[in-house]
Amino acid sequence: MNIVVAALYHFSHLDNYQDLRKPLQSFCSEQKIKGTLLLAEEGINGTIAGSREGIDAVLEYLRQDTRLSQLSYKESYTEGYPFYRMKVKLKKEIVPLGVEGVSPTKKVGTYVKPKEWNQLLLDPEVVVIDTRNDYEVRVGTFKNAQNPETERFRDFPGYIKGNLDQKEHKKVAMFCTGGIRCEKASSFMLEEGFEEVYHLQGGILKYLEEVPEEESLWEGECFVFDQRVTVLHGLKEGEHVLCFGCRSPLSNEDIHSPHYKEGISCPYCYNQVSEDKKKRLAERQKQIELAKSRGEEHIGQRPR
Repeated sequence: MNIVVAALYHFSHLDNYQDLRKPLQSFCSEQKIKGTLLLAEEGINGTIAGSREGIDAVLEYLRQDTRLSQLSYKESYTEGYPFYRMKVKLKKEIVPLGVEGVSPTKKVGTYVKPKEWNQLLLDPEVVVIDTRNDYEVRVGTFKNAQNPETERFRDFPGYIKGNLDQKEHKKVAMFCTGGIRCEKASSFMLEEGFEEVYHLQGGILKYLEEVPEEESLWEGECFVFDQRVTVLHGLKEGEHVLCFGCRSPLSNEDIHSPHYKEGISCPYCYNQVSEDKKKRLAERQKQIELAKSRGEEHIGQRPR
């Protein structure tokens, strides 16, 4: 079954966002949609998957609200659902930066279209920053980009304050998976006094979709927050898998490490996972293998 995967977000003031949750949950369920959507006063964010008709219906449903009429989304395709269920959650922020008053609805950097992005990457006067977390950057990033080595997005403001200076770094360009994190990061940096702030419109996913591989300055694969784990140019499914112990993306090299145990641990967590958790994961892996031997699919399996 060919499934459409739609990564969507929009910053907009939703003063009644709590009231939107139940109707949206019900509508998505009626359309047999699976995934996760986050609602907050600052807008909506998430990734959903389903049939062509189902995804179109949900997008139309959301855009009927004039506050979400300019909703941004990117599509890719996969065989089978990359999610197990549908969840609509209420949050304080749709992307948690943890800095009060920062909002792309008030102030935002300059959008750069994917086909114009390479010019910034090759400009020696531009500081290019990957706003994603360390495990995402490890899988792939743009040539010449700085890695802040953050464990979570909330660490980003501290990195900027400790490593960049408004007077010295005149031009700053940022990127993230789908565009939402760098959009909010650009708002933060403008508030901090940086004058020329750029960000990749549509994120890495839009770049991999639109820029031919032979012209690309992207190196590696792009981590995505669903069971595909990573995607390549053309948004084809990548080669990485997830560690059930720590949820880190694993390369083929990682899987061949002596510290890798399928379904239990990997080189990034083998000495951090408790013995109790290892036992639980080992039992889970055993059930997955038993399901495979019977020709069944266990809920813990990665869909293919």
